[in-house]
Amino acid sequence: MDHDRSPDPIGEVVAAVWRIESARLTAALTRRTGDFALAEDLAQDVFGLALQQWARDGIPERPGAWLMATAHHRLVDHARRRTLGMQKHTLYAAGSPATDDPGEEVLDMLDTVPDDELRLIFMSCHPALPRDSQVALTLKVVGGLQTAEVARAFLISEATAAQRIVRAKKRLKETGARFELPDEAEVADRLAAVLAVVYAIFNEGYAAMAGDHWTRPELCQDALRLGRRLAALRPQVAEVHGLLALVELQASRLPARLSATGEPVLLEDQDRRRWDPLLIRRGLQSLQRAADLGGGLYTLQAEIAACHARAQTFGDTDWRRIAALYTVLSHLAPSPVIKLNHAAAVVRADGPEAGLRRLDALTETPELDGYPLFHVTRGDALEQLGRDTEAAAAFARAAELEPNLALQALYRTRSTRGADRSK
Repeated sequence: MDHDRSPDPIGEVVAAVWRIESARLTAALTRRTGDFALAEDLAQDVFGLALQQWARDGIPERPGAWLMATAHHRLVDHARRRTLGMQKHTLYAAGSPATDDPGEEVLDMLDTVPDDELRLIFMSCHPALPRDSQVALTLKVVGGLQTAEVARAFLISEATAAQRIVRAKKRLKETGARFELPDEAEVADRLAAVLAVVYAIFNEGYAAMAGDHWTRPELCQDALRLGRRLAALRPQVAEVHGLLALVELQASRLPARLSATGEPVLLEDQDRRRWDPLLIRRGLQSLQRAADLGGGLYTLQAEIAACHARAQTFGDTDWRRIAALYTVLSHLAPSPVIKLNHAAAVVRADGPEAGLRRLDALTETPELDGYPLFHVTRGDALEQLGRDTEAAAAFARAAELEPNLALQALYRTRSTRGADRSK
C-alpha cells in the first residue's frame, strides 16, 4: 500500500525523515532479500507503520534506527510466513514494535550502506528502462517521494505514476537486473544516465514544463539531495561534482525567480540580494573539485552558472566568457538548444545584431521552431534593436507554444508591451 504525505505535523516529520532514510532502508532490504520489488513494498509498509505509531506514541529519539529495526521485523515476519516453523526467527513476534536499539541483525543491515545506496541509484536508472520510468523510480525509491507526490511533480495522474513505477519494477525483474554495481566497463554509461535523471528532476523543479507554477522548489531539493549523495558515494568522479555544482549554483537563484505575487522574474530583473549565498559558496566549491578532477560537460555548464553567480549585477556578467564556454559546449555536445543558448550569449556579448544573425540561422531547425525559448530569445534581440512589431510577434508565438501557464502570461504581457510601443 502506498501512503501520501499527511498534512498534520507528525505526518510532515515522517515524510521528512522518510526522504532522508528511505534510500538506505530500501537498499538494505534489497541486499537482504535480493528482490527489489519486495524490498520496496516492505519499506512502504514501514512508512505506513511510522505514520500510525509515531502519531500514537510520539517520534522516537532515533527515527532512522526505528525505521531500520521495524524493517528488519517486517522482513523476518515475511520470511516466517513463507517458511513456517523457521526456528531462526522465533525471537521476533509478528508486528512487534521497533525500538531505538537496533541489535546485531539490524546493524548488519547497515553495513556497506554507501555501496548499497549507490547500487540502488544505478538500479533505478537501469538502461533497460525508458527515461520517464527512470525518473519516476528514482524519485520514488531514492528520493523518498510517495506515488502521489511523483504524480504531482510531473502533472500526471496518480494512476499513471503508479503504472510507470510498477512497469519499471516488472521490467527490472524481466531483465534479471541484479542489486550490484555495474562493472567498470559499464560504470561510465550508467553513471551518465544517473546524472541525467538527477538533472531532469532538477530542471522540472527549476522551470516546470507545465501547470500553474514556474518553479517547484521541492523537486530542486530532491535533486540537490541526490547530487550530494552521489558526490559522497563517488568523490573521485569529476562529473558528479560538476552536476552538483550546476544544480547548487542554479538553485541559489530560486528565491529571486518569483515576485511577491508569484509571477516569474527573469534573470535580468532579479534582485540578486535574494540569491542564496550558501548555495553559491557550495556550488563554487563543488565546481573547483570538478575542475581539479578534470571536469566535463556538466562542469562546463556549471562554469556558465558561476559567471552569473559571481556577477554583482546583470550588467557585470562576463558574457564573453559565457559565449566562449558555449562555443566549447557546441563542439563537445552539439544540440539545437546549446546553439540557441550560444546565440543568446552572443546577443549580450557582441550585440543584438550579431546574436540575431545566429538566431536567424536557426529558424529552419525543426526542434527550435516549436521551442518557446527560441522565440523569446529572438524577441529579446528584436526588442533591443527597436523592432517592436517583430518582437511582439515573437513573444506572441512563444506564448502560443508555452505549456506553463505562468510563462504564458509573462510572454503575452511582453507581446502586448511590444505592440503598444510600435503604435
